[in-house]
Amino acid sequence: MSKQHLTKRIARYKIIYLMMLPGFLLTLVLAYFPMGGLYMAFSYFRIGRPLFEAEFAGLTFFRYVIRDSTLMLEVLRNTLAMNILSILVGLTVALFFSIMLNEVGNRHIKKIIQSVSFMPFFLSWVIVYNIMQVFLSAGTGIINVFLMDLGVIDHGIMFLSDPSLSWPLVVLSNLWRMLGYNAVIFLSSIAGIDTGLYEAANIDGADRLHRIRYITLPALLPTFQILLILNFGWVFSSNFEQFFLFTNAMNRPTMEVFDMFIFRFGMRQLNFSYATAVGILRSVAGFILLIIVNQISKRMEGSSVA
Repeated sequence: MSKQHLTKRIARYKIIYLMMLPGFLLTLVLAYFPMGGLYMAFSYFRIGRPLFEAEFAGLTFFRYVIRDSTLMLEVLRNTLAMNILSILVGLTVALFFSIMLNEVGNRHIKKIIQSVSFMPFFLSWVIVYNIMQVFLSAGTGIINVFLMDLGVIDHGIMFLSDPSLSWPLVVLSNLWRMLGYNAVIFLSSIAGIDTGLYEAANIDGADRLHRIRYITLPALLPTFQILLILNFGWVFSSNFEQFFLFTNAMNRPTMEVFDMFIFRFGMRQLNFSYATAVGILRSVAGFILLIIVNQISKRMEGSSVA
């Protein structure tokens, strides 16, 4: 494209480019300018001293990360297990939930169910955790009190502190909060299916289960794969607010993820260089995993994000 042609194009679409400008500037300021802080991973940074005047450390802190392999493997296990389970369970349940919701004949009941399932998405994790405490608290939680009144248990179950329950707790809380949001995406895909296919299936004598199996499910698989790929791009990242609330001294061995690990070393122990090195390695690993999952999906089904 010549310079003259580019100038004419900008002049022609100047209103669109002006509309894009605020978003571009915000992305530049909030996403790219802070990348200068990555230098902390390669220097002996201390608070109160200019960043780029800190002594160069090379790959020292990356070697420290590799040295702490046992601790890092524990954090890696927790992060991958909870995030992958949350993605797979969340998308799968949302897929079938949207299909069942689409089969509801009464429009009013359908709208009520969709609204109720979507409501938790708008709640902050602070509110979600308080709701969890009301139901799952060892001493006064509704579930524990109910079970103790029935004589099923003698003492309250420590749902929020038991290390063995950390992963199910996170997966189920993510499922409850994101079910309605994911279901809306699948419902929009269902709305795009050609109704002629269902009419032809009815003429051929296909019942409801056959229409779901041979028309609805195959039509939703590309959407499922795209959502899976996009979510796997964040598999090494977790919702900091969620884990900041759910992590405590008792369940830390099975609850601590990379975000909490970085927070603990960076903000609590003020070891910013080490925390930044961990963050860089996490980002690189997430990018590589995204490329791998995208290529696998492309070869298996022909669906990918690029």
